[in-house]
Amino acid sequence: MRDIETREDCERLVRAFYGRAMTDPHIGYLFTDVAHLDLDEHVPVITSFWETILLGARTYGGGAFAPHARLHAKSPMSPGHFDRWVVLWCETVDELFAGERAELAKAHARRVARAFSRRLQGLPPEAPEGAPVPLVITRHGG
Repeated sequence: MRDIETREDCERLVRAFYGRAMTDPHIGYLFTDVAHLDLDEHVPVITSFWETILLGARTYGGGAFAPHARLHAKSPMSPGHFDRWVVLWCETVDELFAGERAELAKAHARRVARAFSRRLQGLPPEAPEGAPVPLVITRHGG
């Protein structure tokens, strides 16, 4: 197996993932019934996202979090939804590719899923290991 090397590889990965995710009994409804995802419109955008992350192409210019926040407002997503997304993504990567960029695709997916899940649950972002814990000051009374 070879590594992810081209935009076409990114698109192959994205299409294979969505083929799996949209029919998944745990998260498929989010794509089909809630988001009403149009793959012809969505695949080029997400391919650009992954092409930017994995190949440094700088073809993605959107904000990735906002669409997830809108989806969450329609149908709340739990950490379990993100965990399932990561499992399906990593399985798809492993079936199609092997190498440094394939590993980066899995690691980045884990980071994004964890960050999005935390933000949507109203939790603060995780601090890097060893970073000081911020002090939150609240005022009570008058």
